[in-house]
Amino acid sequence: MKKFLTFLIITAAMFSCNVRKTDKIADDSKLDSLKQVREQEAKDKALKNTTTVEIIDSAYNFGTRTEGEKVEFSYRFKNTGNNPLVIFDATSTCGCTVPEKPEAPIMPGETGFIKVVFNTAHKEGHNEKPITVTSNANPKFPVLQLAGEVVKAK
Repeated sequence: MKKFLTFLIITAAMFSCNVRKTDKIADDSKLDSLKQVREQEAKDKALKNTTTVEIIDSAYNFGTRTEGEKVEFSYRFKNTGNNPLVIFDATSTCGCTVPEKPEAPIMPGETGFIKVVFNTAHKEGHNEKPITVTSNANPKFPVLQLAGEVVKAK
């Protein structure tokens, strides 16, 4: 009888521990889902409040650089609308070109920057790198262009 009672207590303890672990996983997934919903709501709100943008620098030719150098350039733009300009994302086609978007909204009349760093390592020859910007601007941001020649290091 003692063995049966001990077995029953151990079994009950094992199942109760597993239930708590499952609940914790479910709670974490609910928090992730809630976070995604809130981010989407904020994005939808910003998209409803579109604004206009004037692109000051849409293309940059860095000329001729030696392989291994890093090219940095900041594309300028101005919020010409009546609502804050929110930059959601700035991406390029490869990891050698890394754009940095402004985190804070650009207020009407203000100028903002998207800094781009291009690593020329293993990029010998002519290079053209597009930078795609997602924002609440209407019309949409044009694709920004970075171009130039990379020559082999001596």
